[in-house]
Amino acid sequence: MPHTFPADSVGLITPQTAHFAEALALDCGRSLTEYDLVYETYGTLNAEHSNAVLICHALSGDHHVAGYHEDAGTRKPGWWDNCIGPGKPIDTREFFVVCCNNLGGCKGSTGPTSINPDNRKPYGPDFPIVTVKDWVRSQARLADRLGIHTWAAVIGGSLGGMQAMQWTITFPERVRHALVIAAAPRLSAQNIAFNEVARQAILSDPDFHHGHYYDFGVVPRRGLMIARMLGHITYLSDEGMHAKFGRELREGRPNFNFDTEFEVESYLRHQGRAFVDRFDANTYLLITKTLDYFDPAADFDQDLAAAFHRAQARFLVVSFTSDWRFAPARSREIVQALVRAGREVSYAEIPSDSGHDAFLMPIPLYHDTLRGYLTRVAHEVNTPAVSAHASPEGHADAA
Repeated sequence: MPHTFPADSVGLITPQTAHFAEALALDCGRSLTEYDLVYETYGTLNAEHSNAVLICHALSGDHHVAGYHEDAGTRKPGWWDNCIGPGKPIDTREFFVVCCNNLGGCKGSTGPTSINPDNRKPYGPDFPIVTVKDWVRSQARLADRLGIHTWAAVIGGSLGGMQAMQWTITFPERVRHALVIAAAPRLSAQNIAFNEVARQAILSDPDFHHGHYYDFGVVPRRGLMIARMLGHITYLSDEGMHAKFGRELREGRPNFNFDTEFEVESYLRHQGRAFVDRFDANTYLLITKTLDYFDPAADFDQDLAAAFHRAQARFLVVSFTSDWRFAPARSREIVQALVRAGREVSYAEIPSDSGHDAFLMPIPLYHDTLRGYLTRVAHEVNTPAVSAHASPEGHADAA
């Protein structure tokens, strides 16, 4: 029986793979002699190649951002399906949308689970640590392959927002608009500490085998599960967790043991077990380090405004009131640096009790903000007479 999809869905999607035979020099001093990037596209590239939008994924995301895969049918849409499709905020009737699984990932792009051409074994812990700048350079090569010189917009939440910022600094002439959502200009010491605890949970698992667990046919399940449980707590808010779970006991009374008694315990263990079945531990280690190292101001004497002075894009920065992992104050740091740099920026702080995960949610005001901004972008890229460059005078608009 043929699949039936919602009218606003991009429908059935088949991932594609781009192989790059030319070496990619990495910030760590090593290079990849060859690599693959798995990606998906939605919508149609216009004749001028001016309507392309790049979606950058966060830590545990991948290329499957919208629509459905054949093997999943209608059960599991892409991770941002509520935002991408015909009539949705990122409207595929107007834009050609691209999303790739980043280097170091575990969903098809070259990463720790891939075969190292030097020894024909999985890279494992020998895969080089990559940076956000490395990702942006690899994405630029994918854009070249697709015939896209300039992105109408680069959009990302959390770690994806960091990539959007880096794009405007590394390739300023290739980005018209950057949508930076629930992000930060760099990690705080507290955030680095959370990442380190998560890494230690994995590294101390007896089944980790110094990262060579593939050779032993095992997975460091306990460590990866704990890492995910810890991370997941930081993605939620106290208000949201109280509203969803409170202090409810599964059996209505305490059993005076260490089994799963509270509803929130059951939820976290479920999230941890599900994550182990779909993610690689070496990739988790790698990408948390990528997060830790992100600091675009470091190349400009710790002056974020000087870094953004290179940018030519216009910006929309979005934060969420209950996000304590990347709090609104961190988004305002970005806005203030953009204003000092003379960039044009709009800022929206969205009320929500969903914590950091709010950037994935179909919150009406959030979606209206994205839709309003991107409607103007769509008009711009489909009206050649309209300037695609940012105003030389920086100011912040409250969306």
